Amino acid sequence: MHAAQPPLPVPTAAERAAAFPDIQGMDMRDHMDDDPFITMLQVDQLEWRDDGESDGFGWGVRAWAGYTFNRAWLRSEGERRNGDTRHGEAELLWGHAVDPWWDVVAGVRHDFGGDISRDWLAIGMQGLAPYKFEVEATAYVGESGRLAAKFEAEYDVLLTNRLILQPKVEATAYSRDDIENHVGKGLSDVAFGLRLRYEWHRQFAPYFGYTWSRRFGRTADLADDADESTLEHGWVAGVRLWF
Repeated sequence: MHAAQPPLPVPTAAERAAAFPDIQGMDMRDHMDDDPFITMLQVDQLEWRDDGESDGFGWGVRAWAGYTFNRAWLRSEGERRNGDTRHGEAELLWGHAVDPWWDVVAGVRHDFGGDISRDWLAIGMQGLAPYKFEVEATAYVGESGRLAAKFEAEYDVLLTNRLILQPKVEATAYSRDDIENHVGKGLSDVAFGLRLRYEWHRQFAPYFGYTWSRRFGRTADLADDADESTLEHGWVAGVRLWF
């Protein structure tokens, strides 16, 4: 028979003091933050574009800083070709979560890169629709009562745990003509993109894909008058980053 094991020794006063130090009356709840301040930068698109006639560079960036229910948002996207910014926009927004999946956003938008820059007030919604569609829908009010609206939706199709196919659609509309920037009243343009990325990590994912965009109505007429194409399509290649 094996001899009975001796009981564990009783902790000494010094060992108890080391395990449970005196915190001078402090309440540990004062040091536990259930809603910490968090920041994130997400570069959805950082890509080279080639439409067969010229190549260029495009970007799409989302960043936020704040808490669970209230955050400051920065959204920007645009394109450069032949050393010039063809179009670009930057939005500074305040967002408030109205449920686990949706935020209401409001703020300002600045358009640049056209013949004349424009400034807008913005209000909209962004979040995750049923079946995990990521959606942004925003309305804008500009100078002299000028109105605009923009809708974006994208979806991630998981081919494998790392290989992801992302279709994305965008549409914009305006309430009146903007002759200087070749934008017409009504539905202005629709763009569709299909990008296939490989996530080495969630923070780094190279991709390639194909994009298609078309101008409609009065915007197409203004593009024709300026000898600009109303239909553009071509290959893209880039990287998606999170910080």
